[in-house]
Amino acid sequence: MSSSRMLLMYFLQLLVGLATTLVMVQGQGQLMRVGFYSRTCPAAESIVKQTIQTHFNSNPSVAPGLLRMHFHDCFKTAGPNLGLRGWEVIDDAKTKLEAACPGVVSCADILALAARDSVVLTKGFTWNVPTGRKDGRVSLATETSNLPGFRDSIDVQKAKFQELGLNTQDLVTLFFRYRLYNFTTTGNGADETINPLFLAQLRSICPENGDTARRVDLDTGSASRFDATFFTNLKNGRGILESDQKLWTDATTKSFVQRFLGVRGLQALNFNVEFGKSMVKMSNIGVKSAANGEIRRICSAVN
Repeated sequence: MSSSRMLLMYFLQLLVGLATTLVMVQGQGQLMRVGFYSRTCPAAESIVKQTIQTHFNSNPSVAPGLLRMHFHDCFKTAGPNLGLRGWEVIDDAKTKLEAACPGVVSCADILALAARDSVVLTKGFTWNVPTGRKDGRVSLATETSNLPGFRDSIDVQKAKFQELGLNTQDLVTLFFRYRLYNFTTTGNGADETINPLFLAQLRSICPENGDTARRVDLDTGSASRFDATFFTNLKNGRGILESDQKLWTDATTKSFVQRFLGVRGLQALNFNVEFGKSMVKMSNIGVKSAANGEIRRICSAVN
């Protein structure tokens, strides 16, 4: 999964100016803020950053994997979470933090910081991350049912975002094979919104009876860089997932895609800036406080 693709279905946007040096968020009786660990574990953010950098140097694909994990942050054996990557990176950072500051830094905060650092490593903009979350005591597979699906209609996707206080701009800011051969019962069987030349390219990569486990970059032409090329691909009919391409064909979301593309006559949006704002908004959903959370010893397992 490409780094830019993660922006699609991964919840985002809020009232945080990136130039602000201190951001405070009230979450269920707990005050989160930028620099939460400045006294209790001053090296926390640098330890996370250095750990992500080390793993990224060995395997750049950990960057989009960590960004996706921040979105899914739930029960790793649930259907929508199959294929998540990066658990070993988070556990490595946790091990180092436990050695430096035992029982202080939560896994939820490590993941929020790791997502930001992953974006920066793939040439995206940075943003301030409010910290101070606690980890949940229970992980439920049923909680993944509200994750946007790759075949969801735009109305369903918007409803799932709205349930968590996120709007249509958040949806656009964040957010196969069946599309190539079995999408329709007439014609060539492909989704007609796919650019014909791109369809031929995809079919050559994914023949009808070929390897179903083969990976395809979901942000063609910019797979290793965090940028707004994804939206250009949608305009040109080169979105891989059905839910992606719908962002261009649905009128309510198309205008936001056009604003990210700088279409004349519309108020332009800077994708990198809006992404940082939305990441903060997403990371404030369901924050756990000391009253209903904990500090896990191992991030990939409930204590």
